[in-house]
Amino acid sequence: MATLSGALIGCGFFAVNQMHGWRDIVGASIVAICDRDPERLKIVGDQFGIAKRYTDAAEMFASEKLDFVDIATTVVSHRPLVELATANRVPAICQKPFAPTLADAKAMVEACIEAGVPLMVHENFRWQSPIQAVRAVLDSGEIGTPFFGRISFRSAYDVFSGQPYLATGKRFIIEDLGIHVLDIARFLLGDVSTITTRTARINPAIAGEDVATMLMDHDSGATSVVDCSYATKLATEPFPETLIEIDGDAGTVRLAQGYRLTVTGKSGTAVSDVSPPLLPWASRPWHNIQESVVAIQKHWVECLAKGTEPATSGADNLKTFALVEAAYAGAASRQPVQIDALLK
Repeated sequence: MATLSGALIGCGFFAVNQMHGWRDIVGASIVAICDRDPERLKIVGDQFGIAKRYTDAAEMFASEKLDFVDIATTVVSHRPLVELATANRVPAICQKPFAPTLADAKAMVEACIEAGVPLMVHENFRWQSPIQAVRAVLDSGEIGTPFFGRISFRSAYDVFSGQPYLATGKRFIIEDLGIHVLDIARFLLGDVSTITTRTARINPAIAGEDVATMLMDHDSGATSVVDCSYATKLATEPFPETLIEIDGDAGTVRLAQGYRLTVTGKSGTAVSDVSPPLLPWASRPWHNIQESVVAIQKHWVECLAKGTEPATSGADNLKTFALVEAAYAGAASRQPVQIDALLK
């Protein structure tokens, strides 16, 4: 397989993980990086040996022959950068949250469809190996047809020390973390028809909500509860593990703290350790997320090589993004919100 030439736009907090991921993947290479901050550009460029460095994305597109671009900037810049990539006929990966608004996200997807340019959202949580292990159990039929699920991320980890901007936005946990957990719910139980949401702000030093509980009706007939908290102090800090309970008509699957997977189904009960691998450049406790970065970027390369649509394409992620918008609307109104109306 020929090596694809890519560029990274945005050299901030999370982008270093993406650069490590690209270095690990056969079939792709980052040949240029771009950031408006020359200091960040130097740090990442020196660390990964990237000589071609730009402070202007348009200049980079004009100067480089690219097979794809990885957009790892803040959300307000996503639409103009995706549209710039589209105008240059360059396939794009876009960091989450996909866009500032659902209207922006729809416009980005439409622009890429019209231009015939692949677009994938860097929605990596579903690519964590423990989450993939749960999906494999469901696909095996061992627990039959799921009718209930709980996808839970509860922690007291100080996320603000590494990303202080998270404390300042009026939207916090649903937009930053809940979007991942909602996507896992879709990945495991299918698309959602209705969502009911309650939120709270427990930490008085932040502007947005740090607790959210969402009840969802899935098109499959299953019901799920998605709950997120950065205000939950536990004896053993689980960050950044997502815990999962799914009940089927023939059994159950439980992904518990410590990556312990218990399946009770047609073949009896089996317990296994589905801990993610610790990659050479990764660090605990982030290693499950870091591993998923490699997995999703490898998936992108394979899709470009085969000409297939990514699992977390822009069109697919609209359905997850709509859940985020519906969750905020429902939290404000304290009423259930229909998802189909948002996607029209």
